[in-house]
Amino acid sequence: MIQAVLTDIEGTTSSLSFVKDVLFPHARAHISAWVRAHAHEPEVAAQLEAIGDELGRTLSVDEVAAQLVAWIDADAKVTPLKALQGLLWEEGYRNGEFEGHVYPDAKEALERWHERGIRLYVYSSGSVHAQKLLFGHTRYGDLNPLFDGHFDTRMGAKDDSDSYRRIASEIGLDPGEILFLSDTVKELDAARAALMQTLWLVREGVPAAGAHRPVRSFAAIEI
Repeated sequence: MIQAVLTDIEGTTSSLSFVKDVLFPHARAHISAWVRAHAHEPEVAAQLEAIGDELGRTLSVDEVAAQLVAWIDADAKVTPLKALQGLLWEEGYRNGEFEGHVYPDAKEALERWHERGIRLYVYSSGSVHAQKLLFGHTRYGDLNPLFDGHFDTRMGAKDDSDSYRRIASEIGLDPGEILFLSDTVKELDAARAALMQTLWLVREGVPAAGAHRPVRSFAAIEI
């Protein structure tokens, strides 16, 4: 019996285009100047140091700014980049430059499951901070109270089955009691290898044959 739902964000609860066409371009356009302006702040400085550790050398602020843009262009899943993007996006949300997108069917299902006592978790390559910002600034208001926890790349890569085993251990449930939702087959494969149950969100296009049952929206999910 399903005791918890673990969900991806991009293409699952939220439009892929919101992340690709709004958040990422905003970060690319502003992150260089933003890092230079905030490099002295402890939270930012810690991430700049982590970037140096990632690359194995000490970088100037200008070198860090250039590396961040290069990572954004490569869609790299690098934890310090994701942390800095989250801090930058916080200003955008706070200033009303954009709001977090959540599909109506996802919002309704998450509320319904929460009311039934099913525990809800998020696992995304975006930082936990960025996840909470997105769900905290939606057209429906703050949806964060629906969730019992958030996970990001600090748990490991999303296509690594060990990441899902760590998450199950952290949640404190048998993997078979957790349903993982994603639009990405490699992530679903990894979760299935960790013995989680899976459903494949295919909001557009034609699903291919495979090991994961496809659904068009959260409205089609029965728990």
